[in-house]
Amino acid sequence: MKKLILLTVVLFSFISCQEEVTFNNPSFQGLKDNVFWRAIESKATLAGNGSLIIEAYTSKEKITLKTTSKIVQTYFLGTSTSKTATYTLTDTDGTLTFTTGFGIGDGQIVITEYDAVNKTVSGTFKFNAINTLNNPLAGPTLNFQKGVFYKVPVTP
Repeated sequence: MKKLILLTVVLFSFISCQEEVTFNNPSFQGLKDNVFWRAIESKATLAGNGSLIIEAYTSKEKITLKTTSKIVQTYFLGTSTSKTATYTLTDTDGTLTFTTGFGIGDGQIVITEYDAVNKTVSGTFKFNAINTLNNPLAGPTLNFQKGVFYKVPVTP
């Protein structure tokens, strides 16, 4: 009788096991000032001049990454106005803007995959952006590290 009960318990334990897989596709996330940050929505736009603009949103925040093309390569920030990273926070106190540009901030955007068939883009990013309006409600710089964007949909 004990063997029958043991066999029944073992049988039910195997039957009740299941694997739940959750996909985060598309995804845009990173560490903002060493705190995990994830976008609720993300999209990318391919402009007529060939530049690629990737945008990620939360309810009050927006990150915009801009590169000069969709080519798989590293784009260094702080070297021009055509390759930039911008973070904007809008709340009841107003708007905070941090940005990179020519001689402003630093970092990089790395496009690791551009899928022309499925129209998605994937890659990594990190940057130090400057408080461009010198808003006293925030510090002088904003740091984003270990940033990843994965299969963000691209529209022409």
